Amino acid sequence: MKSLLQKYNIPGPRYTSYPTVPYWNKEGITKTDWISSFKKSFKESNQKEGISIYIHLPFCESLCTFCACHKHITKRHQVEENYINTVLKEWILYVGLVDETPIIKELHLGGGTPTFFSKENLKFLVDGIFKNAKKHHNASFSFEGHPNNTTREQLQTLYDCGFRRVSFGVQDYNLKVQRAIRRVQPFEQVKKVTEWSREIGYTSVSHDLIFGLPHQTKENILATIHKTNKLLPDRISFYSYAHVPWVKGVGQRGFSEADLPKADVKRALYESGKNLFSELGYQEIGMDHFALKTDSLFKATKQKTLHRNFMGYSDNKTQLMLGLGMSAISDSWHAFAQNVKTVKEYERLVDMGEIPIFRGHLLSEKDIVIRKHILNMMCHFATSWNTKELEIEEIDTHLALLEEMQIDGLVLVDKEAKTLKIPEKARPYVRNICMAFDAHLLKNKPKTQLFSMTI
Repeated sequence: MKSLLQKYNIPGPRYTSYPTVPYWNKEGITKTDWISSFKKSFKESNQKEGISIYIHLPFCESLCTFCACHKHITKRHQVEENYINTVLKEWILYVGLVDETPIIKELHLGGGTPTFFSKENLKFLVDGIFKNAKKHHNASFSFEGHPNNTTREQLQTLYDCGFRRVSFGVQDYNLKVQRAIRRVQPFEQVKKVTEWSREIGYTSVSHDLIFGLPHQTKENILATIHKTNKLLPDRISFYSYAHVPWVKGVGQRGFSEADLPKADVKRALYESGKNLFSELGYQEIGMDHFALKTDSLFKATKQKTLHRNFMGYSDNKTQLMLGLGMSAISDSWHAFAQNVKTVKEYERLVDMGEIPIFRGHLLSEKDIVIRKHILNMMCHFATSWNTKELEIEEIDTHLALLEEMQIDGLVLVDKEAKTLKIPEKARPYVRNICMAFDAHLLKNKPKTQLFSMTI
């Protein structure tokens, strides 16, 4: 008999959006429709809750072979100034579409490597955004830092700009693993930047770890977590390595697939890590995230305000998330739009005064309802269809797809109460459960592998 792992470890979306990107409208979205959706969402949300901004800073000095992000590899730091000026021009294009001053509740600098940029250019970028915006009274600013190139001066500069949360990409401390993924960084370096952050006054420091990397063993995963615990980060992201070389090409073929842990070993790595996190006082948040009880992400879980979007889990929810920069994705709740994927094309379009999107999706009313259910399951491990706004005409069809998972004890459905709950033991299978609600995936199952494995 197959184990649950063997049975359910299939390709599936991570549901940072619904519909997922491969199922966006084939005809895309017109710039006119996207601008209309942006303006509608801005009007509905700016004064009420503010907006979120994600800025994609794509440059890296070297290629890490585990990375599936859109990036641009270069050692030429001369690219910084023109890119930042282009991001600010894009921002002005959006500001020109609205009548009110934008109120920014959430600002995140992602990559690539944001700390590729000098402290002067980072300050110029943030100051440039706020020349045309106000800061929300409950604002949350965060950025991603590479331990090998983050300086104390960069940390201080961004702190002075209002940033209070920083995330460092650690991945694994084992040297053999680090060499395989071309990300060699000693514990002492991570310790230094973490301590600098605390000394400066950052209130939330996060470390990103990855399981399922080449040559990884249970022993070195546990050793990495014990080292991580010495620094006591407020949050830990414990991501499954998404092996998608058919999407990212040579960047994820820097090692042999024979070097990757098999599915049962990979799951054992996660379970071992999860159990150790619990012993060390970390609470499980959604999928792949852990936090101390003092962190805002844990508090959001308890208060049922946890949110999930293209940036992952957030303790801040805004209806409108605007993505600026090459390949950045925007979310108006009613629509998604993604910018072009190369720096050259991005800079060319913005210089011409164009909103630089190249694809997107207008959500139907049905899309929005299913999106709510998937958000509920991904954030709270439960959903219901006992109110008008959550009714689904085809609910019986979706529930029928979950019958075997019910038999396996992975989902609890009460048809009379119109509720669904995912027990704690079934949390690793949350992506599989969401797939039963994914109308686009069910209607058009992929003929080739589009997604990483679910478990």
